[in-house]
Amino acid sequence: MSTDEGDERYGERYVPAGTAADGPYALRLDPGGPGREYTGLRVVELAPGAAHSFTTGDAEWIVLPLEGGCTVTVDGAFFELLGRENVFSGVSDFAYVPRDARAQIASGAGGRFALAGAKCERRLPARYGPAPEVPVELRGSGPCSRQINNFAAADVFDCDRLIAVEVLTPGGNWSSYPPHKHDEHRPGTESELEEIYYFEIERGGLGYHRVSPSRPGGTEVLAEVRDGDAVLIPDGWHGPSIAPPGRTMYYLNVMAGPGPGRRWLIRDHPDHRWIRDTWPGQPVDPRLPLYEAPRSAPGTRTAPGRPAASGPAARPPEEEDR
Repeated sequence: MSTDEGDERYGERYVPAGTAADGPYALRLDPGGPGREYTGLRVVELAPGAAHSFTTGDAEWIVLPLEGGCTVTVDGAFFELLGRENVFSGVSDFAYVPRDARAQIASGAGGRFALAGAKCERRLPARYGPAPEVPVELRGSGPCSRQINNFAAADVFDCDRLIAVEVLTPGGNWSSYPPHKHDEHRPGTESELEEIYYFEIERGGLGYHRVSPSRPGGTEVLAEVRDGDAVLIPDGWHGPSIAPPGRTMYYLNVMAGPGPGRRWLIRDHPDHRWIRDTWPGQPVDPRLPLYEAPRSAPGTRTAPGRPAASGPAARPPEEEDR
């Protein structure tokens, strides 16, 4: 089934696992389809010893291991991604692939790899993102506690348009809460960014995700989400994302938009903004962090395709809330 056929069948916004599969891709949502003018997301599954080549077109892409490691070859550069066992086990390194390029992903042991993309104008150089340099941040408190891996946040890793982060929500907690939006350009207050959520639930569980309209006829989703499901958010108040008791929820957020600059500014739903006022009186969930970024030995230097030394994880400006 093609991507757009899958979107049409499920109201264009909720994309259950398998409905947007295409060849080697378990999920293929390229920029320019319904609900995703600027953003794209692919998940490629490689058998041991297999390789996959692709052209980037007018979009920039980040290759992010979800399960396993791989090599990425582009523009004469070769990056070895050590990857991880799975998204619940640790932070991963990654590779940036520019627009107007041909790239290859190869994996000796096999695995699953996300390609997070966005339409862009500038052609930036191909680069390696070391796992030790990924800021791991805790947000919220009490039952709203969650962990964010800011691997390609706006102030962390340089892209032209793409913004991408990972969120891990312990079982029973709510994230992407209070509901918030970023579908209007309001200087200094709100960015115009569409978004894709890609979900995995620990040990095959299920969770729930809500999007409510911010304008007449806007996006509305109430979905039971499982491994491999995606939700497209071109507009609307999104949240909460609810993790089931006993199962951690993971989601990959991919964002881009037409606005000037590359900023991630959000506006809370006025009916739910009050929940933030309760957080200072509650501790962060003691289960967090689920893991931290790996640390390299002091004095080691960055090398393409290898982890690099890093100080304590930086905390980006609190411009948004997943």
